[in-house]
Amino acid sequence: MNITIDWIAFVEVFAAALVAAVLVVGFYAIGLRLLVRAGRVPVVAPAEFTDAITVISEKEARRAAKAAAKAAKKNPLTDGQKIFALISAYASFTLCGLAVLGGLLLIVLK
Repeated sequence: MNITIDWIAFVEVFAAALVAAVLVVGFYAIGLRLLVRAGRVPVVAPAEFTDAITVISEKEARRAAKAAAKAAKKNPLTDGQKIFALISAYASFTLCGLAVLGGLLLIVLK
Protein backbone atom coordinates (compact mmCIF):
# COMPACT_ATOMS: atom_id res chain seq x y z
CA MET A 1 0.00 0.00 0.00
CA ASN A 2 1.55 3.25 -1.17
CA ILE A 3 0.04 6.53 0.01
CA THR A 4 1.11 9.71 -1.73
CA ILE A 5 0.34 13.23 -0.67
CA ASP A 6 -0.22 15.99 -3.19
CA TRP A 7 1.76 18.71 -1.42
CA ILE A 8 0.91 21.36 -3.98
CA ALA A 9 -2.81 20.87 -3.30
CA PHE A 10 -2.11 20.99 0.44
CA VAL A 11 -0.27 24.31 0.09
CA GLU A 12 -3.09 25.70 -2.10
CA VAL A 13 -5.72 24.85 0.51
CA PHE A 14 -3.57 26.21 3.32
CA ALA A 15 -2.96 29.49 1.46
CA ALA A 16 -6.64 29.87 0.53
CA ALA A 17 -7.72 29.27 4.14
CA LEU A 18 -5.17 31.72 5.50
CA VAL A 19 -6.09 34.45 3.01
CA ALA A 20 -9.82 33.90 3.60
CA ALA A 21 -9.41 34.08 7.38
CA VAL A 22 -7.42 37.30 7.14
CA LEU A 23 -9.94 38.86 4.75
CA VAL A 24 -13.03 37.92 6.76
CA VAL A 25 -11.62 38.99 10.11
CA GLY A 26 -10.02 42.12 8.66
CA PHE A 27 -13.11 43.35 6.81
CA TYR A 28 -15.33 42.60 9.81
CA ALA A 29 -13.02 44.47 12.19
CA ILE A 30 -12.76 47.47 9.87
CA GLY A 31 -16.53 47.49 9.38
CA LEU A 32 -17.18 47.34 13.10
CA ARG A 33 -14.71 50.15 13.76
CA LEU A 34 -16.28 52.34 11.07
CA LEU A 35 -19.73 51.57 12.44
CA VAL A 36 -18.66 52.84 15.85
CA ARG A 37 -17.09 55.95 14.29
CA ALA A 38 -20.37 56.62 12.51
CA GLY A 39 -22.12 56.75 15.88
CA ARG A 40 -23.95 53.44 15.52
CA VAL A 41 -22.48 51.55 18.47
CA PRO A 42 -23.91 48.02 18.44
CA VAL A 43 -25.39 47.20 21.84
CA VAL A 44 -26.33 43.55 22.15
CA ALA A 45 -29.05 42.58 24.59
CA PRO A 46 -27.96 39.95 27.09
CA ALA A 47 -28.99 36.40 26.37
CA GLU A 48 -30.18 33.88 28.90
CA PHE A 49 -28.00 30.82 29.32
CA THR A 50 -28.41 28.00 31.75
CA ASP A 51 -25.38 28.06 34.03
CA ALA A 52 -22.99 28.34 31.10
CA ILE A 53 -22.07 32.01 31.15
CA THR A 54 -22.52 34.82 33.62
CA VAL A 55 -25.01 37.19 32.01
CA ILE A 56 -25.06 40.92 32.64
CA SER A 57 -28.04 42.29 34.48
CA GLU A 58 -30.66 44.63 33.03
CA LYS A 59 -29.09 47.48 34.98
CA GLU A 60 -25.70 46.82 33.42
CA ALA A 61 -27.30 46.59 29.96
CA ARG A 62 -29.01 49.96 30.46
CA ARG A 63 -25.72 51.44 31.64
CA ALA A 64 -23.95 50.12 28.52
CA ALA A 65 -26.67 51.53 26.26
CA LYS A 66 -26.44 54.89 28.04
CA ALA A 67 -22.65 54.91 27.65
CA ALA A 68 -23.00 54.09 23.94
CA ALA A 69 -25.48 56.93 23.46
CA LYS A 70 -23.18 59.32 25.32
CA ALA A 71 -20.22 58.27 23.18
CA ALA A 72 -22.28 58.80 20.03
CA LYS A 73 -23.10 62.35 21.13
CA LYS A 74 -19.42 63.14 21.77
CA ASN A 75 -18.43 62.04 18.26
CA PRO A 76 -16.21 64.77 16.73
CA LEU A 77 -17.12 63.87 13.14
CA THR A 78 -19.35 66.02 10.99
CA ASP A 79 -22.60 64.64 9.62
CA GLY A 80 -21.01 64.05 6.22
CA GLN A 81 -18.12 62.15 7.77
CA LYS A 82 -20.54 60.03 9.79
CA ILE A 83 -22.50 59.13 6.67
CA PHE A 84 -19.28 58.28 4.82
CA ALA A 85 -18.14 56.10 7.74
CA LEU A 86 -21.52 54.35 7.81
CA ILE A 87 -21.46 53.64 4.07
CA SER A 88 -17.86 52.43 4.36
CA ALA A 89 -18.84 50.14 7.25
CA TYR A 90 -21.62 48.59 5.19
CA ALA A 91 -19.23 48.20 2.25
CA SER A 92 -16.73 46.48 4.52
CA PHE A 93 -19.39 44.10 5.83
CA THR A 94 -20.38 43.39 2.23
CA LEU A 95 -16.77 42.56 1.33
CA CYS A 96 -16.64 40.28 4.36
CA GLY A 97 -19.74 38.46 3.13
CA LEU A 98 -18.32 38.24 -0.39
CA ALA A 99 -15.12 36.70 0.98
CA VAL A 100 -17.20 34.04 2.74
CA LEU A 101 -19.28 33.48 -0.37
CA GLY A 102 -16.12 33.19 -2.47
CA GLY A 103 -14.77 30.55 -0.11
CA LEU A 104 -18.01 28.60 -0.34
CA LEU A 105 -17.90 28.80 -4.13
CA LEU A 106 -14.34 27.49 -4.10
CA ILE A 107 -15.50 24.51 -2.08
CA VAL A 108 -18.59 23.80 -4.17
CA LEU A 109 -17.10 24.37 -7.62
CA LYS A 110 -13.76 22.67 -7.09
